[in-house]
Amino acid sequence: MGEATGTIIAAVIAFASAVIGAVIAGRYARGGAEAGGRKAVEAALAQVHGQAAAEHWQWVRSQRHQSFAALFVAYAVLDEVLIRIAPEVRSSGGLDAAARRELGDGTLEMQAKTSQLALWGPGEANELAYALTETSIAAVASLLAVAGTNPEGMSAAWSRFARAREEMAQAHAAFLQRAGEIVRDPRQPVS
Repeated sequence: MGEATGTIIAAVIAFASAVIGAVIAGRYARGGAEAGGRKAVEAALAQVHGQAAAEHWQWVRSQRHQSFAALFVAYAVLDEVLIRIAPEVRSSGGLDAAARRELGDGTLEMQAKTSQLALWGPGEANELAYALTETSIAAVASLLAVAGTNPEGMSAAWSRFARAREEMAQAHAAFLQRAGEIVRDPRQPVS
C-alpha cells in the first residue's frame, strides 16, 4: 500500500465520519427544533387562554357594573315614588289606582334588577341586593297598609312605615358600600 492509498483511506474515513456526524447532528437538531416548536406552540396557547380569561373577566366585571347601576336606578325610582306618594296618603288617607300601579311597577323593577344582578355576583352582593329589595317591598307594603288603616290605627301604621323606610335606607347604604368596594377592586373573583 502506497502513500496515495493511505491518503485515500484516510479521506474516506474522514468523509464517513463527517457524514455520520452530520446525520447524528441532524437528528439532534430535528429533535431540538421539534421540542422548541412544541414549547412555542404551548406558550402561544397559554397566552391565548390567558387573554381569553382576561377578556372574559372584563366582560363579567362590565356586566356586574351595569347590573349594580340598574338596581340603583330601580331603587331611586321606587324611593322617589314613595317620597312623592306618602304625603298624598297622609293628606287623603288613600291611594288611587295610578299610585298603586306605580308602587307595583317599582317593586317589580327592583325584583327584576335584583334577579339580573344575581347572574353576575359575587354572592355577597347578591345577598345585599336581595335584602335591599326585600326592605323596599316591605316599605311599599307598609305604605299600602297605612292607606288601608282606619283613623284610630293611623299613628301606629305611620310608625311602621317610618321604620320600614329606615330599614330600606340602611339596606341601600350597605349595598352601596359593598358594590362600591367590588367595583373598585380589580382582583374581585369572577365567581
